Amino acid sequence: MAAAFTSHSTLVMKFGGTSVGTPGAMAQVASLIERYRQDWPHIVVVTSALSGVTDTLLRTARKAAQGEMVSLRQARADLETRHRRVVEALLPQGVQDPVWFVIQNRLDAFVRLVEAMAVLGEATPRGLDAVAALGERMSAPLLARVLEVRGLPAVTVDAGDLVVTDAHFQAAHPLVEPTRQRIQQRLAPLLEEGRIPVVTGFLGATEDGVTTTLGRGGSDYSASLIASLLPADEVWIWTDVNGVMTADPRLVPEARTVPRLSYREVAELAYFGAKVLHPKAIRPVIEAGIPLRVRNTFDPDGPDTLILARRDDAEPGRIMALTVIRDLAMVIVEGRGMLGVPGVAARTFAAVAGTNTSVLMISLASSEQSICFIVPQNTTRKVIAALEEAFQQELARKDIDRIWAMEPVAIITAVGEGLRNTPGVAGRLFGALGQAGVNIVAIAQGASEVALSLVVNQDDVLAALQALHPLTG
Repeated sequence: MAAAFTSHSTLVMKFGGTSVGTPGAMAQVASLIERYRQDWPHIVVVTSALSGVTDTLLRTARKAAQGEMVSLRQARADLETRHRRVVEALLPQGVQDPVWFVIQNRLDAFVRLVEAMAVLGEATPRGLDAVAALGERMSAPLLARVLEVRGLPAVTVDAGDLVVTDAHFQAAHPLVEPTRQRIQQRLAPLLEEGRIPVVTGFLGATEDGVTTTLGRGGSDYSASLIASLLPADEVWIWTDVNGVMTADPRLVPEARTVPRLSYREVAELAYFGAKVLHPKAIRPVIEAGIPLRVRNTFDPDGPDTLILARRDDAEPGRIMALTVIRDLAMVIVEGRGMLGVPGVAARTFAAVAGTNTSVLMISLASSEQSICFIVPQNTTRKVIAALEEAFQQELARKDIDRIWAMEPVAIITAVGEGLRNTPGVAGRLFGALGQAGVNIVAIAQGASEVALSLVVNQDDVLAALQALHPLTG
């Protein structure tokens, strides 16, 4: 039976690893849930593992599969200590045992899984998902118990009982209709009863009940998926920064919070390096038209960012934010003999695809005498080797003069509605960089209308960002 939700009644709150990573942080999370419970009658909480826990679980499993078992005992002890610290700080002694029993069971399961990987000498994607999911399966019952002792009617819900996925382990794809049915059957009644479900983020399960994980950005994905299928009125992503910034504040101290962004703008920012949200994590709320807000757990009354399907205040050509991806290489295939030869671009990217390398940006000379594209710097050698093999004959005939790389480079992307169709935007960017003495080695502007990307030498990143930042806002 679907929940009888009313307008402004249902909120999904997702808390990242830093938000629950220490006793003080988790206490702050509990206070926030208690505070907003007064305004929102129905709240769903989605939690990540404590910060660093998932990395420890996976790193230990991979080492064990390679025969290195020394770290297992230390990893278990470290994980136990971290969770015990939160339990003892936030729970009265008389109510610690039940949650501690759950955590100990998860840690024992971790040891058994890792020992099995050591025996097999292999860490399969399925096995790694079973290990990775244990982080959320420890944090969610702990947070739920912390809420209970504050008098809040919290209940732990395992996302494996809600999110039905395919069997693409480590990056599973949710199956929407089965997941919708599970959410309506299992989550909505809890909300009708006034309960606060605390859901394990990041994970799901196949229709046969085998644990899967949703990959990078998985907990955000869980939150937006649940919100879209309930449906909820809003999603709040709680992290350790004040929303989406005009630039990385570590590089540009003058960076400030962007009050509003469209989904298209955020998707471009996320693709081109912004760490606040992963592109796939916002897809469900885009389709459902649900607003998403990015807030700071440790500064809840500070500025935040509201992300909407469309911005009513959008000014065409206004640059909202800058983002950067570093440690890249620009691979260039060039030769006068390429002119008019069909299929060169197709063969180039087929060869790159064969190395399982992601191409972040492409620029093709109109003269057809060169193709350049951007890849992660650590893939340069294998990409060039694959291209040299694919074009052996052309290289021998000098139809292709050389295949080489410029590295390290970085992509700086300016994002804002209507950039492509507004005269003068590129000129302003190029002029600012020219005055700062920064050379642009390649440009690309996609059909999305909201992003313009520039490639610069990595040593010029700081100067470039500081020159461009005054153009934002």
